[in-house]
Amino acid sequence: MNAKLLKLLSKDSRTPVSDLAVMLGMSENEVESQIREMEKEGLIRGYKAVIDWDRLDGAYVSAIIELKVTPKAGLGFEDVAAKVMKYPEVESVYLMSGVYDLNVVVKGKTFQEVAKFVAKELSTIDSVTSTATHFVLRRYKELDVELLGNGKDERGSIWL
Repeated sequence: MNAKLLKLLSKDSRTPVSDLAVMLGMSENEVESQIREMEKEGLIRGYKAVIDWDRLDGAYVSAIIELKVTPKAGLGFEDVAAKVMKYPEVESVYLMSGVYDLNVVVKGKTFQEVAKFVAKELSTIDSVTSTATHFVLRRYKELDVELLGNGKDERGSIWL
């Protein structure tokens, strides 16, 4: 595993192989071979664009949902996490330490759509004992990409 190559790819997966080779002091063939091997092994799971959805009017609403779960014997939290991640509304699922068990990132077209999804789908899953929904109001950084700049903050100022 080449940690430096992975870090460069996670920063910008569109970096040309020729540039990666120069940055790493390797040949292009070596870089391509290592990338193919890491994809084959499942270390690299995919490539995604980081989109500033806030710049599109009415694009979507996202929320972070905290789930408290009663784990099942022999399965722990895996069974519930597997059910939760199958929903198309769910972007991410994380097992957490602390006050709640699963952190679920959800997106929908409206606040009401997300609230309905939580009430009718997530909260009714066997073993889910409670949910807490936190709506994302603004994204400042996502997947190591800063989203500030080029967008006007419409909240206005308060003068004291």
